[in-house]
Amino acid sequence: MLRCMLRLAEQRRQCSVRCMSSAARRRRAVRSAFQVLDQPLQPIHQHAYEANLQNSIACRNKYIELTEKVRKGGGENAIIRHTQRNRKLMVRDRLRLLLDDEDFLELSPFAGLGLPYGDIPSAGCLTGIGRINGLWCVFIANDATVKGGTAYPITVKKQLRAQEIAIQNRLPCVYLVDSGGAFLPLQSEIFPDKNQGGRTFYNEAIMSAMKIAQKPLTILKLSVVCGSCTAGGAYIPTMAEEAVMVHRIGTIFLGGPPLVKAATGEEVTAEDLGGARLHAEVSGCVDHFAWEEKEAYDYTRNIVSTLNFQLPEEEEERKMEAEEEPLYSSEELLGLAPKSHNYSLDVKMVIGRLTDGSRFQEFKALYGATLITGFAKIHGHLVGIVANDGELSYPAALKGSHFVQLCDQRDIPLLFLQNTAPTTALTLSTTQAEMNTNHLKAQGSMISAVACASVPKITVVIGGCHGADSFAMCGRAFDPNFLFLWPNARVSITAPGHAGSLLPPDSEHEEEKKTQEEDKVNSRLKEESSAFFSSGRLWDDGIILPQDTRKVLRDCLDIIKQQQYQMSTEKLQSPLLRI
Repeated sequence: MLRCMLRLAEQRRQCSVRCMSSAARRRRAVRSAFQVLDQPLQPIHQHAYEANLQNSIACRNKYIELTEKVRKGGGENAIIRHTQRNRKLMVRDRLRLLLDDEDFLELSPFAGLGLPYGDIPSAGCLTGIGRINGLWCVFIANDATVKGGTAYPITVKKQLRAQEIAIQNRLPCVYLVDSGGAFLPLQSEIFPDKNQGGRTFYNEAIMSAMKIAQKPLTILKLSVVCGSCTAGGAYIPTMAEEAVMVHRIGTIFLGGPPLVKAATGEEVTAEDLGGARLHAEVSGCVDHFAWEEKEAYDYTRNIVSTLNFQLPEEEEERKMEAEEEPLYSSEELLGLAPKSHNYSLDVKMVIGRLTDGSRFQEFKALYGATLITGFAKIHGHLVGIVANDGELSYPAALKGSHFVQLCDQRDIPLLFLQNTAPTTALTLSTTQAEMNTNHLKAQGSMISAVACASVPKITVVIGGCHGADSFAMCGRAFDPNFLFLWPNARVSITAPGHAGSLLPPDSEHEEEKKTQEEDKVNSRLKEESSAFFSSGRLWDDGIILPQDTRKVLRDCLDIIKQQQYQMSTEKLQSPLLRI
């Protein structure tokens, strides 16, 4: 009798848990009636709007030009060699087979352009986030048409950033490996330091311990340039949870056939030394043998389907997609992207073209008016928005600190729209010195609040990114989950044309010399502050067109939210070790 009662109680408890779980899946957000931002374009805005629009069109043309350049990879001859002689698919064709669709979020496509050691289109690899069986996954895919698949310092930096995004957002990570190894003349910038080549393998181990699945697809090239996946590169597939290898295309070995012959005099083929059949049947280094590339991508998609995620119902996704569009056209953002700080229009006009229904619940509207803070929804996701609308003054910094902590307390993701003042205020009097001191204290408070906030953070630089104000607005050093630039953005310690604020005051007879020095610094600032210069060095996660911002933010918020659908509990565990 007692056993029957206990069994009945346990059944009721399990039923209760299932009901609670079902209710959790059906839960809906608290209703909101945020105020509509009435921010149409006015005749008074026409001059600045037209100047901004002309600048944005020029920036967009350069964006299109560079996009076409990086899509060509290593050039026509390299593509012919890759597809006809080596009989391999192009990297974007591989992604078409792997991902659900071509609507993926590509990261830093302009990385590697304009570097001292030459142009490396897309840094020699494509990284991004796309859906596999409905699940957002990070992918790192080598482009072997670029420098024969050789890894440059910028290649390593781009791969590490993709891994960092996977760790930060708890995303599965898929490697499409087709590499020719490190570029040896630059080995001092690739191998020895903490955040260089070895960090890739450290991150792989950490991801396994965090229960973030890595599904590498080993499609390694046989290359007369550097051989196939040799030495350190061989650890990428062997350290992953599961690996797929393609027959006659993939090879893994510590030293290739030329090294074997030089050391022992023995002649051996790459396939016999480290081909797919050897590693699938003998060494056990890989888990799945594929006869051709398409089969390998099918394997990988099936592997991803074994991950323990419970994604939201399709009805809920359709409801999210049906959210209100902004009242104003996103194309108008081209004229709101400031040519310089002097051409900045009211940032609420930008907000009103990004949020659902152009609705925005402003916080402390009458205090610290040079920083706009408040709540809004973007494709149904509730976010806290922090946007520059002038110099980050003392009251504005206090307001920002308060709002960031408020969002952190409520677990609301933060969106920073950054357009900081071109330079800091000069100290010309005792009164000014006192004001600047208070300003520094308030700014320090906001910087601390941003650094310590545990909620996801997304930063979009819509204008200037200069000086300490950029730290308070969650610049690159403050680990935002994503950071994007508009093509008109400027990133530098001070804006071009304001170099005089950095130079020491001189006597009158040295004024001419100071002017020459100032012109020289301003010229360099103009070149080095460009969004394209920044993106070429991976100081951001990519340049996005203003009119695409709302879509990119939707993808980022969807990606950030996905981790809550993982069913297994979070615990630190030892990484999976191979036989």
